[in-house]
Amino acid sequence: MIFRMFVFLFGFGLAIIGGISAIAYLNLLTTGHGITEYFLFISRRLECYMLPLGIFLLWTSIYYPSKK
Repeated sequence: MIFRMFVFLFGFGLAIIGGISAIAYLNLLTTGHGITEYFLFISRRLECYMLPLGIFLLWTSIYYPSKK
């Protein structure tokens, strides 16, 4: 149970970091870049990969069956 809580909190932290980074990079759209350039840019940034990884860890810690 403690391990699942740790994975949940770690995933939550990663999702927050990745989400804030993706939102911060939305400023590229205001400088004249298109939406496709935005997605190409964030696909090359390491911190933006933390959002799907964090969501996966959150989902796994909640829905993975326990051994009881």
